[in-house]
Amino acid sequence: MINDNVIAYRKERQDSAAPQRCSPASQSNAALLGAYATWCEAVIQTRLQLHFDQACPFTDVYEVRPPAISAEDGTLAAFVQQHELDFSCQLLLTLALMPIVKPQVLDVLLMRNDNIERPYTEFGGGEHQGGVVANGETLAFLLGGESIEIRLKVQRLLSAIQSGDMRQLTASEAAVIQLFDEPDEIIINPLKLLLLLSPRQVSYFTVGGEYSTPKGRGFPAQLVTPSYSFDSLVLPNSVVRQLDDIYAWSQYGDRLRNEWQMAERIRPGYRALFHGPSGTGKTMTASVLGQRLGKEVYKVDLSRVHSKYIGETEKNLERVFTLAEHNQWVLFFDEADAVFGKRTQASNANDQFANQNVSYLLQRIERFDGLVILASNYKDNLDDAFFRRFESVINFPKPEAEQRLAIWQKGLLPETQLAADVDLQDIALRCSLSGASIMNVIRYVLLKAIAENRPLINHSDLQEGINREQGGKTQPRW
Repeated sequence: MINDNVIAYRKERQDSAAPQRCSPASQSNAALLGAYATWCEAVIQTRLQLHFDQACPFTDVYEVRPPAISAEDGTLAAFVQQHELDFSCQLLLTLALMPIVKPQVLDVLLMRNDNIERPYTEFGGGEHQGGVVANGETLAFLLGGESIEIRLKVQRLLSAIQSGDMRQLTASEAAVIQLFDEPDEIIINPLKLLLLLSPRQVSYFTVGGEYSTPKGRGFPAQLVTPSYSFDSLVLPNSVVRQLDDIYAWSQYGDRLRNEWQMAERIRPGYRALFHGPSGTGKTMTASVLGQRLGKEVYKVDLSRVHSKYIGETEKNLERVFTLAEHNQWVLFFDEADAVFGKRTQASNANDQFANQNVSYLLQRIERFDGLVILASNYKDNLDDAFFRRFESVINFPKPEAEQRLAIWQKGLLPETQLAADVDLQDIALRCSLSGASIMNVIRYVLLKAIAENRPLINHSDLQEGINREQGGKTQPRW
């Protein structure tokens, strides 16, 4: 039952004092993961030898030292060093990685007890997607054998996965616990929780890259990849200050909730409403905000969300919200009044159905733990109950003359040649255009210059483009 791997491991650790060669960056995760697999196997063998009173070179599992990572440079080594993970935290993380790295290490959990003809209860473990995974019972057994004190410590640690309350944890413990997804169902005994990392974290600690979430056909949200930067935006100072509030939440929100113990006083996540006339930069701002925050922005396609079947709309939205939480996306709802509209007195089944959708969204958006942005040209069309749920309500007004001038100057290419009769400052002062309209004019005059094979932009070109833009607007009927 017990082999001699642990003896070989002990000798290997005794020799580890010698300088170790740093692995190349592309192989550092693999090298360290291999070392952790060997360490985990040795910890398991040591605990089994001690548990069954067999000959063992160690008197405690804590004598089986974790791999030295000072010379490693991968994402796994960086995480362990940054958060100063102790023995218990490293073992927790290692057990969660074993099904991906070396699944046979956990096969010992299936060992049968001949007395009861079933696996040893104290080993813990379970099955997931056809493989063996460790659970809280496994961690408690490896750390303390039959120690009730250790079991209670592990129970306290893992209960934070479901509750999200990190106040009783050390900084190292909180860093590891946040790697795990909250289970889909409530588990009364935290020791029964399967130690499963989120797909995003598995990708980070193995291949060292970003995880591309499989969404399938018909997924009602699209990744927004703007070709411009946040610094290229021309916005009023009032808007910029409120965007800074969103950035501050992104950087320090977790610290506020956990270290400053505000989790019970403030809601998770952040909700912002962008409202104002069409063409004032609401969509552009939302799409590039992710660059500043270091997050992906997904724009929800409302045409794919709505369904005539009862419950399907909520199901489609729940899928988007769940993936956004797991992958830390920014969710963006353009023309949000189409799906977040006011509830009305239900006079028929359609009204009741629409009210049900809005009620679901009110609840779901309040417990969303990421950033969600709603954009609307008409904020008065939104249900009143949404406004108390917004941390920021940001008005995007039409640009003033100074801002219009900056949009003209930034919109034109540096190599664009303007004729002597072109006065951008005068145009910005006279023509009250939105940012989107200015860019439409710039697109028109540049295409015209290319088509006529001339490098110069004349005043008449700009005026013609402005007239076309102003004349193409739909006039009100009253």
